[in-house]
Amino acid sequence: MPIIKTLVKATKLEKEKFTIPKSVQDAIPIQRIWPDGIFQVGSRFSKTFSFTDINYQIAGKEDKTAMFLDYSELLNALDSGASAKITINNRKINKAEFEKSLLLPMKEDGLNHFRKEYNEMLLSKVTGTNNSVVQDRYITITVAKRNIDEARTYFSRVGTDLITHLSQLSSIGRELDAGTRLQVFRDFFKGNEPAAFAFDLKEQMKKGHNFKDWLCPDSMEFQKDHFRLNDRWGRVLYLQGYASYIKDSMIAELCDMDRSLMLSIDILPVPTDEAVREIQNKLLGVETNAANWQRKQNAANNFSAVLPYDMEQQRKETKEMLDDLTNRDQRMMFGLVTMVHLADTKEQLDSDTETILTTARKHLCQMSVLRWQQKDGLDTVLPYGLRRIQAIRTLTTESTAVLIPFRAQEIMQTGGIYYGQNAVSKNMIVADRRKLLNGNSFRLGVSGSGKSFSAKEEIVSIALSTNDDILILDPESEFGFLVEALGGEIIRISAASNTHLNALDMDKAYGDERNPLIEKSEFILSLFEQLVGAGGVVKSNMVYTLCKHMVYMLSITNEHKNELEMRAKPEWKVHFLCFASAKRGSFSIR
Repeated sequence: MPIIKTLVKATKLEKEKFTIPKSVQDAIPIQRIWPDGIFQVGSRFSKTFSFTDINYQIAGKEDKTAMFLDYSELLNALDSGASAKITINNRKINKAEFEKSLLLPMKEDGLNHFRKEYNEMLLSKVTGTNNSVVQDRYITITVAKRNIDEARTYFSRVGTDLITHLSQLSSIGRELDAGTRLQVFRDFFKGNEPAAFAFDLKEQMKKGHNFKDWLCPDSMEFQKDHFRLNDRWGRVLYLQGYASYIKDSMIAELCDMDRSLMLSIDILPVPTDEAVREIQNKLLGVETNAANWQRKQNAANNFSAVLPYDMEQQRKETKEMLDDLTNRDQRMMFGLVTMVHLADTKEQLDSDTETILTTARKHLCQMSVLRWQQKDGLDTVLPYGLRRIQAIRTLTTESTAVLIPFRAQEIMQTGGIYYGQNAVSKNMIVADRRKLLNGNSFRLGVSGSGKSFSAKEEIVSIALSTNDDILILDPESEFGFLVEALGGEIIRISAASNTHLNALDMDKAYGDERNPLIEKSEFILSLFEQLVGAGGVVKSNMVYTLCKHMVYMLSITNEHKNELEMRAKPEWKVHFLCFASAKRGSFSIR
């Protein structure tokens, strides 16, 4: 059978001679690393790419369908000669450090009572959210090549194609170098324990140190259905039973825990021609069994016998799968879902395991604990690029894409200000618009929806956390009390105020690099166009231009003092006097 031959070949490449590890370093299956992030695991090479989350769960139906199809194209683009592992990593961060980076520092400017109240509000938002967990996503490609040069060439080609497909999903993909990739394993094995020094591959090589010393835990202990890393407990599970129809939110719900965990989806693509031949052979076997059963019934003179339900269902499903492969441009894949989660105590570990099993049962699936295979399961779920668990399931592109790893994009920028909470994850949205390519923003909403209140919130955050200048144009007089409370200055401009704007005023420093007289003339023409209408300005365009020229030149030099008398036309004299009066401030625009 061609498919069995392909699977046997993959299993043979993954099979290694088992040796009892004598140290925690021996328990880590990485044999060799290169600075560009390529690892040698067994007889194969692997490379990991990270990619960002996208707003899948909150998208509309049409947008979801488009994202699903784009993700299906990414899966179809996976090379048949390699295996892929998609990993979702819930990485815990230090909550104290997170709160310290979020809270506003105190200053001696008389506004600390506002900062204290603002910090209390931020702390109340942190409570009950998953902000102490950062969710990272990786895809690891593993391939068998003869040497590192062939592997590097292969990963260069595959990486470019992978990042291109991710960009179509609005997800940013990038390659991980050796240091970043080892940091992923160190965060899992050692948790929040700070590193004594940053990893430097060259220094490690100079000193003759093993790179595993930097990332491995102090102890690893494996039991029948759990394991221990130092003083933490862990357990590996796998998806044993699949529902006929799985919702696209199942993976997101399994990972929606405030715990350190990893969930991996192993994908082994099968060449389409081999897949079609195998399904055709299987369909032929089903039809043969149905014909033999019918022949036996006819021999017993039971000519009205109906084909058994299981045999009819098997024939129907086989035909559907063959139609998917031949007419709907889908591929056959072998899939495996594994998951590892960590806890501080055994009781907490058992409680979290029950939560995971309940979530799977809600989607009519069955998650099971690996018995006496915790070490192999851990090597499978971590993004080494290995598959040590033989519990694969035959899937199509669509059924694999349902296990979509996207949920909602988190916005948590260092030095940003608080804008609200994510509608899906309930995590805080902290953004710094100064880091964006275009930092402008606008607010849309019906009356009473909170547009002004939202703007005031941002003004308060900027005033309390930065030294930026804030200019507010307030035609409705809504922000006066806020500005006074923050110690700002209010300039009132109205018909009854003592502050006026003279639109015709100009000095020698007016304008940019152009002629200031030309720039001022263009501005005044546009101003009069708004006052008297476009038609009136067009008719008197030459008159306005000449009068402005004379008025401003009189204010700068005295060359045109008698020019009005030389060109004595009554309508020109009126315009000249109007411009001169406004220039001096007699007709200031209020």
